[in-house]
Amino acid sequence: MAKRLSVIDVDRCVGCQACMFACARRVGEGGLEASCIHVHSAGGIRKGFVVVVCRACPDPPCARSCPTDALVPREGGGVKFKPNLCVSCKNCVEACPFGAAFWDESQHKPQICVYCGYCADYCPYDVIKLEEMGKE
Repeated sequence: MAKRLSVIDVDRCVGCQACMFACARRVGEGGLEASCIHVHSAGGIRKGFVVVVCRACPDPPCARSCPTDALVPREGGGVKFKPNLCVSCKNCVEACPFGAAFWDESQHKPQICVYCGYCADYCPYDVIKLEEMGKE
């Protein structure tokens, strides 16, 4: 069954970015640059935070915009990334309506969630969760 990362309760988010650090660490990177999830202020501490995650779209616009099929729709929603086919056009980043396709400046490739849930395991406030997606 396909899985996706879901924001369960954004009001619980304190902006600690533990999820971002965990995501980057999953690929062996320190810091936040390699993270496929982003947390940022909604406009000051009183307004809370925005958690940007891939929504695993059933018909992903990022994949439709890719001229080389480097992003392939996966069964159940979302995409699989084939970096060897990527020509660094950034179409996928521009096509994502949620801003969840991030750009890796050092690799000149998109950073796409792999739906592993590693980040959710490190969220101390249960803001995000890896969920199984039903067939639609």
